[in-house]
Parts: sequence; structure tokens; C-alpha cells
Amino acid sequence: MKKSIFIYSIIFILATSCKKDFLDRKPDDQMTEAQVFGDYEKVNKMVTDLYSDLHSRARGLAFIQHFSISAITDECRGSTVENGQSRTFNTGGWNANDQPGTGYKWADIYSTIRIANMIISGVRKYSTPDNPLNKGDLDIRMGETFFMRAYYHYLAARLYGEIPYIDFLIDPNGDLGIKQETFHTIADKISADCDSAIALLPVNQTDPQFARTEKGTALALKAIVRWMAATPLYNGGVLPNDTRIGKASYASRDNKRWEAARDAAKAVLNLKSENGSPRYSLYTGYGPSDFVSGSNNKVYSRLYQLFYDFNSFKTEGIFMNMNDKWEAWQGDNYPPSEGGGSRQQPVQEQVDEYEYIAPDGYGYPVYDARAVADGYNDANPYESVKRDPRFYRDVIYHGSTFRNVVRNTFTGADKIGATNSTTTGYFLRKFYREDYRPGNGVSFQIHYPLIRLPEIMLIYAEALNETGGSSDEIFTMLNTIRQRSFMAPVPPSVKGDKDKTNEYIQRERRVEFFYENKRWYTARLYLEPSSTTQMAREQAWQAAGNDNDTRSQKFWPYPKCQRMVNGMKPIEDPNGKIVIGGKTYSMQRFYVAAWVFVAPTHYFFPIMQDELLKDPALQQAPGW
Repeated sequence: MKKSIFIYSIIFILATSCKKDFLDRKPDDQMTEAQVFGDYEKVNKMVTDLYSDLHSRARGLAFIQHFSISAITDECRGSTVENGQSRTFNTGGWNANDQPGTGYKWADIYSTIRIANMIISGVRKYSTPDNPLNKGDLDIRMGETFFMRAYYHYLAARLYGEIPYIDFLIDPNGDLGIKQETFHTIADKISADCDSAIALLPVNQTDPQFARTEKGTALALKAIVRWMAATPLYNGGVLPNDTRIGKASYASRDNKRWEAARDAAKAVLNLKSENGSPRYSLYTGYGPSDFVSGSNNKVYSRLYQLFYDFNSFKTEGIFMNMNDKWEAWQGDNYPPSEGGGSRQQPVQEQVDEYEYIAPDGYGYPVYDARAVADGYNDANPYESVKRDPRFYRDVIYHGSTFRNVVRNTFTGADKIGATNSTTTGYFLRKFYREDYRPGNGVSFQIHYPLIRLPEIMLIYAEALNETGGSSDEIFTMLNTIRQRSFMAPVPPSVKGDKDKTNEYIQRERRVEFFYENKRWYTARLYLEPSSTTQMAREQAWQAAGNDNDTRSQKFWPYPKCQRMVNGMKPIEDPNGKIVIGGKTYSMQRFYVAAWVFVAPTHYFFPIMQDELLKDPALQQAPGW
């Protein structure tokens, strides 16, 4: 690569990145390449910028600029503000020339990968000196850079599937004919970069470097990509009209892929700190008698503090995007009665996944055959039986107490369909700090978890289930996560039943990681929208009535085909069990909207057309 291009790139990076960071200093524009990499502090600044890019590349609470990626899945529905960006995806209005949102796309991700490659290349070429104030820091910075190169490739792969793995500097004036590789090759290369990081990173970063990557962060990323490689999208499933270059390697199931995921996850769980204690553990602050003020003793303080207590970040947070959003994000999503805009609204498909606690002391789905006999009543779905405590933390529903006020979606500002109000019957609650109200002067930032320990525990449990591992160990993983959330254990009758165990694992993943940017990817990794099971359920739903509302009420749980969303509305009923303001209500399911999902097109994001023109060797994702 020409030195002039290299120097310009470094100057541009240093001058434009991380405006608020205290290390942000514009360098002399006469600085040479050798001067940049001859100074530890300048290299440290470049590594810091790799973290800064997480805000726009990994995208936490506002993945699509103003909306979470939850709003384009069967977790939430987005409102029509900001030009209805999320609904552009829901209606199939996106393509290789036009996609809402910025920062998370192909060119964005690869621009950050280029920075990582510059650092690795420059440090090697110029033998960058170590930090004179703390020997060993340069090795740690290099370990972080290897991890970041792996992580940003992971971000690209989970959106686009097959991508080029660029672990070298590209001359922009040279040959740009760089081809994609199969996902299994990508997983191998991500793992190799993680291994390079593991060799250099400490088990625990010191407090001044809090939230930077550690050995466990790299081990966890290995586990995640190995799990992805073991799921049906890349391991024995059938993608309709598959044109991927690696489709032959995806066509048959290889159990060794599940074994690799199992072993990689176990390495995270086995990791020890220098004092011999487990490096990661579930957050268990606060007890069963501690509740969030103003929640009518429904929201456990532990579940709320999980996303605010730094002790949680230190023990359970494997990789965090610090300072993801300011408090104004909450105002955008609050109910309109609190001055909010209800930007993301949970849908019934998600609500149905929160289990209930049965009289026998175990947890079952509300759509289980025994649910009604155990007391579940769909007309009073939130209180007829005790639901998973995570439900009360995650969702504001008709009759719930939020900020000491019983919420009503039948009338008033929060009425279904009112201005800026819900269209599904629900408001988002997860991640809220309930001492905040728009304009009350409370200021804070929300830290967003990119990888939490339960993700690795569920990968391990699932891999054990897929490889004939110990049922006791699987149940320990599941029930430990549930117990932390004050949720009842999995019924013993499930033990030894691979299919039933898998159902509990998948439901646990969906509930534990609601609104944490997982659902869009897992739905595709398991090929749910085009699976024979879900397609058959969709046909049965169509046959369940003459109109959509009737179908919504008669046939649920709903098919996971990503082609519709449903809600729950209150109706005045003299025999209703929900009492608000002296009136009694029952709940009734209703159909909200049709969505567009076409297989194989919507299994991946399309590579933007201008990127295909830059690199003629690239192949577009299937269907686009």
C-alpha cells in the first residue's frame, strides 16, 4: 500500500473518531506513518476508536437509527414516526439500493475492520514501543485489536451470511476482487483471531480499562460463532432457492459442529479469575422481597438492576456497549400518558412466550394443554396465573402498575390507537429507569449488553442436548438462569425428551434476551419462517376462521413465519376480572398487521449495490 494513502487514512481516523473521548486530539497533519506507530499513546487512541465504533456498528437500543431491530421481528412493532423506518422492513420496502438506518451496514463495518488491520500491520512494521508507564499494555491493546477484527467480521456475517474475511491491508488502488468465503471458513477465521486475542488478553481488565475486552470476551465470541455454525441455517437445514457459495457444506448436518459449540461454551463457563473463582457469574443482587417502587410489587429490583448495577456488568456482562443511549431514549418509548411516543410496542407473539408458574411449582407455556386446568384464562392472561417475573419487568399491559399508576389501554391517552399510543395493547418496559420522566431533569446513560453470560449458558445447554449430553447438566443450566429471575424450574417430566428440552431452551432464549437484538438472527438461524412446522401452523391459522381477528382468537400460539403480528385489547365486560377505575374488563386477542417475509430473500440483508460495483467478485445474498 502506498505510504501517502496509509498516512492519510490514519490522520483521518484520528481526527474524526470519538469526539467526546478525553484522548481525542487532532494530530499534526505532517505526521508520518512511522511517527504514528512509534508512539504508544497514538496507537492506544486508535484501539480506543475501535470501541467507539461499536455505537454505530453493533447498534444497541436503536439498531435501525431510531428503532430497535426488535421492531422488525415478532418481538415488537414500531410506530410511524421517523418516516416509519422499521415498517419499511415490515412491508418489504427495502432493497440493495435503499435501506433505512446508517452505521451498521457493509461499508461501515469494513471501514472499522480496516482500522484494525492498520493497527496490527503498523505495530508489527514499526515495532511500536510499550507503554512506558505500564509494561505489557501494548500486548493487551494488540489482543483487543485481534478481538475487534473478529467481532466486526461477526457483525457482518450475522447480517450477510457469507462475507470476505479481510485480515490484511487492502490497497484501494489495487485489485479489489475479494471473494466471499463459506460461513464455516468465516467461523474458523473468527476463532483464529479470537485465539490470538486470548493469548494476549488478561482474564480481568483493571478498573481504568473497565469494559474493554478480556480473555472471556474472546472465548465467548468463539462460542457464539461455533453455535451459529451448528444451527440449521449452516448445518443441515434447507434454505429455499439457495444460491450461497457454501450451500454444499450446509446441506448435511455434522454433529462435530455442535461439539465445537459445546466445547467453546464450556471454556467460557470454566474460566477462572486469578483468585480461582469463576470469572463470570449471574447477577443475584437484591432478594425476593425487593421490588421496584411504584410497580405494585410486580417488578423485582434484581431484574431491573440487572441493566443498571455495575456489579452486574462486572460479573455477568461479558461484553458491554457502554453509554449506548441517553435517557431521552426512554421518552421516545414511554406511554403517551407519561409524555412518551410509544416507539416500540411488544406484540402478542412475544407475550405468549412468557410461561406461567403452575400449582405443581414448575413453569409451563400458557399454550400448554394443561394451562387452562391450572387456572390460565386468556381473558385475564396476566393475573389469572403468575407469569414469568421477566414479563412484568419487560412489558406494560392493561392493568399493570407503572410509576404508581394503573395503566389503561381502553381509554385515555394510552388507548390503543390513540395519538402516539400502542397499536398492540402493550408498551415497552425493559431497560426503563422508572425515576425518569421527560423533562424532570434526571440525566443518565443506558449501558447495553452485547454478550451476557446466559447466552453462553444456553449455547452450552443446547449443544449438550444436541450431542447426547447429560440431562442433569442441561437442567442445571436452564434452572440456574430461571432461578436468578425468580422463575419456576423446568418440569422434571421434560428431562430426557430432546424435543421438549429444545423447546424450553429456545423459549428461555427468547424471554431472557427480549429486546437485546437476538431474535432477528435466531429466527433465521433456525430457518423458522420457512420450516415445515411453522408453514403448517400458518396454514392451520388461515383455516381457523373467516377473518383475521377470529383467527387471532382461535389459533395460537402463532406461527413463527414473520408474516404477521397480533395484539391484546381490553373490552368492557361485567364479568371481567380486570378492574380499573371502577370498570371491569376482559382481554381479547386481535390481529394487528400483515408483514412481508419472503424466503430466501429476507434471511439476509442485501449487500448494497454500490458495494457490488466496487468489488465485482462479490455475490449478492440469495433472493436479492
